[in-house]
This record gives sequence, structure tokens and C-alpha cells, in this order.
Amino acid sequence: MSQLDRTAVTAPARRAAPARETPRGAATLAVTSAATALALMTYTAPMVTLPDTAAALHTSVSAQAWLLNGTPLGLAALLLVAGSLADDYGRRRIFLSGTVALGITTALGALAGSTWLFTLARIAQGAASAAILASSLGLLVHAFPTPRGRLHATGVWGAFVSGGIAVGPLLAGSLPNWRTAYGILGAALLVVAALGARALTESRAPRGGRPDLAGALVFSLALASLVAALTLGRDGWLRAPVGLLFAAAVLLTAVFVAVERRGRAPMIDLGLLRRPRFLASSAGGLFTGLAVIGLFSYLPALLQQTLGLSAMDTAWLFLLWSGLSFAVALQARRLAGRVSPRHQLALGFALHGAGSLAMLGAVDAGSWVRLLPGLLVAGVGSGLLNAALPLLSVEAVPAERAAMGSGAQQTFRYIGSCAGVALTIALVTSQGSFARGADLAMAVSAGLAAVATVSVLVLRDRG
Repeated sequence: MSQLDRTAVTAPARRAAPARETPRGAATLAVTSAATALALMTYTAPMVTLPDTAAALHTSVSAQAWLLNGTPLGLAALLLVAGSLADDYGRRRIFLSGTVALGITTALGALAGSTWLFTLARIAQGAASAAILASSLGLLVHAFPTPRGRLHATGVWGAFVSGGIAVGPLLAGSLPNWRTAYGILGAALLVVAALGARALTESRAPRGGRPDLAGALVFSLALASLVAALTLGRDGWLRAPVGLLFAAAVLLTAVFVAVERRGRAPMIDLGLLRRPRFLASSAGGLFTGLAVIGLFSYLPALLQQTLGLSAMDTAWLFLLWSGLSFAVALQARRLAGRVSPRHQLALGFALHGAGSLAMLGAVDAGSWVRLLPGLLVAGVGSGLLNAALPLLSVEAVPAERAAMGSGAQQTFRYIGSCAGVALTIALVTSQGSFARGADLAMAVSAGLAAVATVSVLVLRDRG
């Protein structure tokens, strides 16, 4: 009997009492949303400061992907681990540990003097952010056990994901330098950790058995190999180190599957892979990273190089995309009962694809005005994605495994992000002209969004 089946057998006893919102639901929502927004601000700050950061650290063009990929590498490697640990050992404990760690590592990033030190700090920030993002939804599911309450809480939380994406570049662009931005974000996270220690109550769903340390180690090594291969591949996909890293990623993934099949308390129940809703959640996360985050992570730096925009100008321009995403995600809960999360995902990907195609030719024309329609359409699509993904991720698993479900979906999201950033930079710099390269990257992003639209529509529950 799989872990999922054992959960199903014992679930009725847990559901015997009527579900009620916990007294501290509002405080839990406020603290988790604030920490999530700050984590996303830390993640997106380099988008508009990449040229200045690369100049300060003497980073070559080929190594700039590491400046962007450090945080998603840490996120992808530890999200699933953090979600499993949060369910087993306490979501409040993991959340607070991650918030404190992110505050410290973000402040340390401001002191980095080389590309590798900055990248290591960013990887550590990603690992700490994983603890925040994975445990947040577990805390919210515990605080809001009713379907209506959960819809409201995940909608607000998803909106703050968009809000953090929107505010991060603005903060970084408005300050004298990128080091100051990291110092402020680090201090703010420590304040949120102090508030969370007073406001949050502990919750867990222990399964018994020892922690899946072997699975965590093998999974992290597999992802590190994959991301390293994708990042180094920009300098030549046929080089021996790239091939060896890809082979290592495949081998380690096979070892991970074997470990999870034999473990008494695996990080992820492989039986979930038979659930279309879980597959749709995972596919949605993966393609959000590939198509959306990959393109918009590098596009601000590209516009600074090609259109001569300042960091602040670029931040204001992208606020049209990210700000609209925030507003749409906040209001998307009104679609409940009329449009399923899976169909919201499909619509969101379709709109992102249309927005990407609408931006074709803007760099070649040297006009930021040409970007506006595409940014607006893609912003609506991004908002629908950020609203639907967290709800679908917790609906796809038993309620007591919510943190694990969230971690799984977001793991795929940031695997896609790492691959998407590396792919976007490779495409932009492959054509001998930034204008042609930008159009190729936008067209590929639109194509990936089309594949995603079809995928999430096909993966529907049977019966």
C-alpha cells in the first residue's frame, strides 16, 4: 500500500470534526504573504540590476546566467525537501528557519566581491526561500481548512507572489546601488521572522519513520547537475562537461526514483504521478518557469543594453506586467465555481503566448512603446497563473500533505526557470544581433506557452 493510500485510509478519522478557520488565520495569511513577497523581491531584484552587478563583480557575459540562476537553483533543489520536512517536523519551524536564513544570506549577498561568492549567496537565498514557499501553503491550509477559506487564502498568497515580483525590481532600481537593496531586504526579512514567531501556530502531519535524507541528497545533486548543464551549455552543448552533467542528472534521477520506491517515509509519494491533477500542477509549474520566468528574468537587462533604459526606467516599464499580474491574481478568486484552476492555467498560458508574440520587433524598432500591449496581455496571463497554481497544488494532494504538494509544484517551476533563463540568454546571443535574438526568444517562449496550454487541458481528472 502506497503512502498516498495509507493517507486515504486514515483521512476519514481526521475529517470527523467540522472544519473551522483558526483564530489566527488572518495573522497567518499576513505573515506568510509578507515573507513570500520579500522572497520574490529578493529573487527578482537582479533583473534590473544585472548590468551593474555584472560590472561590479567583473562577470563575463557567459557567466551572467549564474547571477540569475543561483536562487532558482537553490529553490529547485530544496523545495520538495522543505515541503516534506515542513509536513513532518512542523511548518512554523521550517517557515521561521527559512525566513531568518533568507534575511542573513541576503545581507551577505550585499557584501559579495566576486561572481562565485555572489552566486553562492544566491544559491543559499534560494534554499532559504524554499523553506518559506513550501511551508507557507501548509500553514495556510491548516489555518483555512474550509474550501471557501482556502480559496481566499491561496488567492491572496498567489497575488503576493506577483506583488513581490513587481516591487523587487522597483526597489532595486530606486536605490543608489544593488548592495543597498540587498541590505534592506535582509533587514525586512528578519523583522517578518520576529513577527512570525509571535503570530504563527505550529502544525504538522507526521508520517513516522526517519527523514528521507538519502532522497533529499540524491534529488538535490540531480537538480544541481541539470542546472549546471543547462547554464554551461550556452558555451557549447556538445562539450564533454555538459554531456557528463546531463548524464549525471539522468542517473541520479533514476537513483532518486529507486530510493523513493523503497523508503518508508519518502519525500514524495510516487503514486501521485497517477493523478492527472498533480501532473497538471507540475506541468503548469514547469512551463511557467520555462516560458514566463525564463523570458522576463532576462528581458529587463536586454532592454537596458539595447534601448538605453536605466534600471529605474526598466523597473517602471515592467511594473505594467508585474503590477497587472498582482491585480489579476488578487481578483482571480472571483472565478471560483465558474472557471476551474486547470482552465485558468490554460488561459494564462495562452495570454502569455499572445503577449510574447505582440512584443516581436520592439527591440529592432528601438521603441519601448511597442512593448506595452504585449506586457499588458502577458501580465493578465501571469496573474491567472499565479492565482491558479497554488490552489491546484494543494488540491492535487491530501490536505495533510499540502506543504509537500506545494513544494513539488514549485520545484518544477524553478527547474523550468533555470532552464528558461539559460535558454533565453542562449537564444538572444545566438543570432549575431540582439534584435533578432530577442525576437527568437519571444517566439520560443510563445511556442512553449502553446505546448503548456495543450498539456494542462489534456491532463484532466477522469470519471
